[in-house]
Amino acid sequence: MSDGMSFALSDDQELIRKSVAELAARFDDRYWMEKDLAHEFPAEFYQAIADGGWLGMTIPEEYGGHGLGITEATILLEEVARSGGGMNAATAIHLSIFGMQPVVVHGSDELKARTLPRIVDGDLHVCFGVTEPGAGLDTSRITTFARRDGDHYVVNGRKVWISKAMESEKILLLTRTTPYDEVTKKTDGMTLFLTDLDRDKVEIRPIKKLGRNAVTSNELFIDDLIVPVADRVGEEGKGFQYLLDGLNPERMLIAAEALGLGRVSLDRAVSYAKEREVFDRPIGMNQGVAFPLADSLAHLDAAELVLRKATWLYDNGLPCGREANTAKYLCADAGFTAADRAVQTHGGMGYSEEYSVGRYFREARVMRIAPISQEMILNFLSSHTLGLPRSY
Repeated sequence: MSDGMSFALSDDQELIRKSVAELAARFDDRYWMEKDLAHEFPAEFYQAIADGGWLGMTIPEEYGGHGLGITEATILLEEVARSGGGMNAATAIHLSIFGMQPVVVHGSDELKARTLPRIVDGDLHVCFGVTEPGAGLDTSRITTFARRDGDHYVVNGRKVWISKAMESEKILLLTRTTPYDEVTKKTDGMTLFLTDLDRDKVEIRPIKKLGRNAVTSNELFIDDLIVPVADRVGEEGKGFQYLLDGLNPERMLIAAEALGLGRVSLDRAVSYAKEREVFDRPIGMNQGVAFPLADSLAHLDAAELVLRKATWLYDNGLPCGREANTAKYLCADAGFTAADRAVQTHGGMGYSEEYSVGRYFREARVMRIAPISQEMILNFLSSHTLGLPRSY
């Protein structure tokens, strides 16, 4: 553990930031606009990240990764989003960067050996299957069920809002193995698997959505999917507890992506405000334009400091639930507000596809909803930090 908290990035962390920014800059606004409009996965970007060794950033060295922490992962994803790739870029690699943590911590040596090296080199795409139509944020109410049958399980159920399922070979799948009404604690009886997404047993239907269209979000209809016991992560019935290991890091990663979107939105707004002239002067001379942008700068800077505190706490093995949730809340709000102001600064052109700020706006909006809503974060802070009675 370091002697004390520092907000300064180390030389290695600065090198990560610079290197990722240089790589991401190879993929310009036109690339991302075309991918988004065509609903086409950014395979070239994904492969470039893999070839650079970045997908293995947090995976242990024994499996080909670098074994770095959540601080480095957030730096990477912030720069990826800030490059202009936004959520299309970040979501393409998000799960590979840190989402495999339950497998790293709780998976068998055999499961890790046959999956993690393939994730590092970019050969294996994985999606995350938790959310269900009838459960939403109440994960304890999922009904997708895995029935044990000898050396395998038979899985039936339905999942929704599963990002990257169309491109994925495997799914990190949460199921029930004991019905809800038969468990003492509502989060018991759930089991986690890392298994093949067999198209003969799983129907995948893309969801038409507002933005981030280069990476699909999907409904999954699972009918008699055969899952070997060897694909189970850890013990049967403890899947939800394993997922908890990744919840705070997930908040931080989303916060970093929202922060990056806010930064690039502000950058574009400032550039336009300097260049666009109305009444024979740059529009940025007007306080009605300048002050909202300055306000966004202040809020993005403040949100970043909370994020840095959260990642430092996590990497040093300290409690970080309050900070992780606060970082996600503040970064999502600051990022969306900056994107909204970027559109406003561009006026009518902000509503066109010619400038990318409209895409940033659409992508930043989802950060206030997923993977956890702003309201649920306030629920957490009010009950767990302030000690107020729970409302649910």
